[in-house]
Amino acid sequence: MILINIKMPIRPDKVDEWLALADSYAKDVNSEDGCLFFQFARSLADEHEFICIEGFKDAGAGATHVKQPYVKAFFDAAPDLVSAQPQIIYIDTPHDGFGPMGEIQPR
Repeated sequence: MILINIKMPIRPDKVDEWLALADSYAKDVNSEDGCLFFQFARSLADEHEFICIEGFKDAGAGATHVKQPYVKAFFDAAPDLVSAQPQIIYIDTPHDGFGPMGEIQPR
């Protein structure tokens, strides 16, 4: 599995545009066969920072992902919305998705 986390700092005056773009983009990416999960979350510490959490089956699924027309559209639109260059963590891991967390279970 490929695990990707990206911090996306968004311009305060562009948050509404960002939310619309992020929503549409996440729906498109989640429809891909090789996508295990894809979502954006808003930071609790900075209301203008969003975290992208992505999981793809393997490098082939990631390569297919970046060739999609909506990925190009997202990459074309995002520079007008970010306030700084996004920061990324990319990990190729033997895991195949999320697993149960042992320390917390519902009571």
